[in-house]
Amino acid sequence: MKFIHLTDTHVVGGGQRLYGGDPASMLGRAVASINAEHGDAAFVAITGDLTHWGEAEAYAAFAAEIAKLTMPVHLLVGNHDVTEAFVQTFPDAPRDPNGFVQSTLDTEVGRCLFLDTHVPGTHEGAYCETRRNWLADELAKTSGPVFLFMHHPPFSVGLAGMDTIMLQEAETFYDVIAPHKDRIRHLFFGHLHRAVFGNWRGISFSCMRAVNHQVALTLDPSKTDVLGNRETPAYGVVLADADQVVVHMHDFTQVDTSYPLSAPKGEDKRAYALAFDPI
Repeated sequence: MKFIHLTDTHVVGGGQRLYGGDPASMLGRAVASINAEHGDAAFVAITGDLTHWGEAEAYAAFAAEIAKLTMPVHLLVGNHDVTEAFVQTFPDAPRDPNGFVQSTLDTEVGRCLFLDTHVPGTHEGAYCETRRNWLADELAKTSGPVFLFMHHPPFSVGLAGMDTIMLQEAETFYDVIAPHKDRIRHLFFGHLHRAVFGNWRGISFSCMRAVNHQVALTLDPSKTDVLGNRETPAYGVVLADADQVVVHMHDFTQVDTSYPLSAPKGEDKRAYALAFDPI
């Protein structure tokens, strides 16, 4: 099964620019790329920060772009979102019984759990007792494999400024998922505006770059300011089956023409490689 992981679109309203970029336009390019190159994907998961300031006009612009996707889309909220405005634009978006933007999706390769780590008034992530109870119940309902999707990572990644606004209830969150750890096939999240891959207490994870602006790779623990840069945006292409989960990062704005790395039949391979110039 193939699905797409897109995150941190940060759309603003009124066609405005954000840090020199046009988030709605860039989201449109991502959608066009997904449709054209990965039209066989089962779904698209967008892991939060759909808008930058959470205004209704921004959600309308966001909705106009994702409506062009030719496959289902599952939306999460992040620290830049406003749940009330989100619900006004997406009244049919699934929520749990307590109103949090949390839902499940059963697939041929496992159960997807979409989590809500947003709390108003801060950029930090939160996962309160009410949400933890929902997650515990959902994990208990199935004995099969699980994929987790959330906005905030529940651990530090070495980016000091971003680590201060990770999921704050990391240990209590882990306590909920620990009994099911062997069934959790992968954790997908956003928030960091960087491509980050690794393993947390035996759980593999991945994060994708954002759509409009990125966070600079600053690994000095004394540097707590969050710096942005213009690295290329990307989304994840996930291939999952019974044996493995593979995550490809697709720089969808890169349009370089591909070229053969093998010499045409009958030509000298070394001479071809040394002489060929695709530029």
